[in-house]
Amino acid sequence: MSKQDFYQTLGIAKNSTDAEIKKAYRRLAMKHHPDRNPGNATSEEKFKEAKEAYEVLSDPQKRSTYDQFGHAGMNAQSGMGGGFNPGDSFNDIFGDMFGDIFGSRRGQRSNSQRGSDLRYNLTLDLEQAVFGDTIKIKIPSLTACIPCKGSGAKAGTSVATCQKCDGRGNVRVQQGFFTLQQTCPVCRGTGQSIPHPCADCNGSGRVQKNRTISIKIPSGVDNDDRIRLSNEGEAGINGGPSGDLYVDITVREHSIFTREGSNLFCSVPTGYSTAVLGGVVKVPTIDGAVNLTIPSETQSGKVFRLRGKGITSYRDSRNGDLYCKIQIETPVNLNSKQKSLLKQFEESINSSSKNHRPHKSSWRKSVEEFFDRLGI
Repeated sequence: MSKQDFYQTLGIAKNSTDAEIKKAYRRLAMKHHPDRNPGNATSEEKFKEAKEAYEVLSDPQKRSTYDQFGHAGMNAQSGMGGGFNPGDSFNDIFGDMFGDIFGSRRGQRSNSQRGSDLRYNLTLDLEQAVFGDTIKIKIPSLTACIPCKGSGAKAGTSVATCQKCDGRGNVRVQQGFFTLQQTCPVCRGTGQSIPHPCADCNGSGRVQKNRTISIKIPSGVDNDDRIRLSNEGEAGINGGPSGDLYVDITVREHSIFTREGSNLFCSVPTGYSTAVLGGVVKVPTIDGAVNLTIPSETQSGKVFRLRGKGITSYRDSRNGDLYCKIQIETPVNLNSKQKSLLKQFEESINSSSKNHRPHKSSWRKSVEEFFDRLGI
């Protein structure tokens, strides 16, 4: 007996789109599925034919071959490997929508579950972040119950197989012509029951405790870095592995330095005479003081770069730099003699033929040009 044309099997035209092919197959699969027609050989055969047709027409390459050579082309391809599983196309279309709506033949559900991951926010001083440290923290978490060794059963007793689901963790419920697969309401999917629960953990196998953990902070960490400690999260269920602990780093603001990546920045208050005449000032670095030579006539805001005096990055082991910004201090609490000397100095500057204030002169010129453009 010759096979029916695949397009006729699905009841569609040869120029049908992929969406139309899928829609036609879905309609036939719902109509002829064996769970909906138990013991009906005709429906079972139509169901298989629809699957075979969809498996070919939903694949662009197979469809092209079929359109040119018909069933003969499909027979030629059958010896090239890649066996056809008639259930694959059905699961592809209906799996996400219905899950186990038609009662898939799955094996027993694993009773063990991985423990939850934990997160801890850790705030460090800049020195700890730069040089690294070992810090002990206390975290509340679910740990394996010691008396029952995490089984949930009272010492001397054992865990039993759930009688409701026979240890599968799920049960089937008939709703009309559908067979739905649901989590067992008695064991909640574990497949086990505990006739005599442990009094310490009430049968859960885990108890809430504060644990002390030592965290090794690598040198060079920064804000928003995260350290992962494997198996330091909550204990698993029924022998499952523990989760992980994620430590999120925050670095406190420093009284002297600000940080950008591996570079450090600081302000260096400098006396008026040192800025004018030049001199040497001591500046702090992260690992000690160094001398910084200030050239004469240094302006406020001038930045000096000290190479390699920043932070060593733990990512690439390269040293950052330290940027020192000069901040010229205006003298305060002057006596009358000091004020008189400053006035004399100011008068000598103003009466000089030389330009002692280049920035002020250029600023005044820019202001005058601005006012001229405004017509002021």
